[in-house]
Amino acid sequence: MDWPIAEVARMSGVTARTLRHYDEIGILPPARIGANGHRYYEEHQLLLLQQILVLRALGLGLPEIGRILAEQVDEVEALRGHHRRLLAERDRLDALAGTVSRTIAELEQSRKDGTPMTAINRPENLFEGVRPSQYEESLRDFPEHAEAVGRKVAAMTPEDVEAGQRERTAQMIRLAELLAAGLPADAEPVQAEIDAQYRALTELRAVSTEEYRAIGRSCVDNDAWRAAYEAITPGLAAYQRDAIEAYATTRLS
Repeated sequence: MDWPIAEVARMSGVTARTLRHYDEIGILPPARIGANGHRYYEEHQLLLLQQILVLRALGLGLPEIGRILAEQVDEVEALRGHHRRLLAERDRLDALAGTVSRTIAELEQSRKDGTPMTAINRPENLFEGVRPSQYEESLRDFPEHAEAVGRKVAAMTPEDVEAGQRERTAQMIRLAELLAAGLPADAEPVQAEIDAQYRALTELRAVSTEEYRAIGRSCVDNDAWRAAYEAITPGLAAYQRDAIEAYATTRLS
């Protein structure tokens, strides 16, 4: 039994245009093309389409999906692998939901008490449940740096990524402690933290003075970055920006 492209589109929720694109790039050719020029799909193609949609939902790009489909030899084993990925994604979403839930509870309690959240929040990992690809999205204004980050992340194990996230949280907390202690952004202990951050950046690629200044401004202007800093303590985003500006002026100019 086979199904025409219009029926497959209706069943799967994927547009006929997308199905034709999948055929054009070689990841989902139809079982046959009728005399009328229409594409027809059999059960094997529907199973492949299910795999493609699962992998897309997990955030994989089409080139990577093509490689996975080309390398797999057994449909059952492939589905077991996709199932493991789905379970891991479920766990990631549960962790992310827990992080958001804790933040909501803290904000609600703060509003109930009528006192602002001015204490330093010390999460073990502020970025728990956040995919590396989301960091690349937050770097959209710095495409060359986003590309460098992407290359580094691709070579990292999940454990390495987790360790990097925890270190980034620790850096932000150390800066927040200096802010809470009343040190100005150009104080030596603050600048030492910024120097460590700058050196970590330049291990990926060369970063010009003006680009580093722009990265500092993004701590406030980029919604995702500002939210991460403010989750530690109010005012930390602007403190980081000012500290980077001072560093660029005194050490990079």
